[in-house]
Amino acid sequence: MHLLITGANGFVGATLVRRLLEDPDALPGWTQLTLLDLNFPEPPQDARVRCLAGSIADTALLADALETPVDIAFHLASIPGGAAERDYNLGRRVNLDATLALLEGLKDQDSPARVVFASTIAVYGSPLPVHVDDHTPLRPQLSYATQKLMGELLIEDFSRRGWVDGISLRLPGIVARPPQTSGLLSAFMSEVFWKLAAGERFDCPVSPQAVAWWMSAARCVDNLLHAATLPAEKLLARRVFALPVLHLSMAQLVDGLCQRFGEDRRAQVVYQSNEQLEANFGRYPPLQAQAAEALGLRHDGDIQQLINRTL
Repeated sequence: MHLLITGANGFVGATLVRRLLEDPDALPGWTQLTLLDLNFPEPPQDARVRCLAGSIADTALLADALETPVDIAFHLASIPGGAAERDYNLGRRVNLDATLALLEGLKDQDSPARVVFASTIAVYGSPLPVHVDDHTPLRPQLSYATQKLMGELLIEDFSRRGWVDGISLRLPGIVARPPQTSGLLSAFMSEVFWKLAAGERFDCPVSPQAVAWWMSAARCVDNLLHAATLPAEKLLARRVFALPVLHLSMAQLVDGLCQRFGEDRRAQVVYQSNEQLEANFGRYPPLQAQAAEALGLRHDGDIQQLINRTL
């Protein structure tokens, strides 16, 4: 079984690769793993793994990745929200054009590949309604979100034609990304974990009452792997799913981190609310992901499990 992971050296991608290499039961039966990303500073030392360094927007590189027919493709590569907003052309090439090129490259295989596409909750736009569920209208307000929504539509169309067997998962805030420049407007959602774990000052750009949707990288990988193995007949009714999430305020998260690391951490949090940032990332209503739950997709359970899986 040949697996392809785009964005394999990113936060979620690297977590998925580690799971596949360390846990034989994560996705039984795979024999070849092709990883595609801009670079691989520490490539896996495994004879089954092939690393292709370069942009997914490079058609020759993508053709190389697809030279051996793919059974399951995890399409995680993207230019994130803030970076895609600053550079429209780059965002379009990676988030939209390369997604279409990947699907075009897969469509002529003898048997359709299962494609697991990492979409985003940003497709809902802002402000959000008072309640979000499987029928909430989509109003993307960023080029990144619009490009991801177009990717969802491509997955549905290619699946309708029988060219691929796709599923799109709308990922929430996945934590805790390493403390480095990422281009993500929501980077503070990860920074709070690392800062308080280390006992360092955390300048929080949203208020204590700001509420977001949270998921650990470990649980995200659980859901990606589960989506990869769902029977095709389970996806006939719909192919796009909002994932179940934990609905937590910054104050609740800080409480949980103080419970884990010590009450002295609370004094390290300085709230300096940015109104625009909070409007986009701090006013999330309850989310009912009934369709995803019916398929066995899950959230982290509770705040302490979120912290444990994150750190």
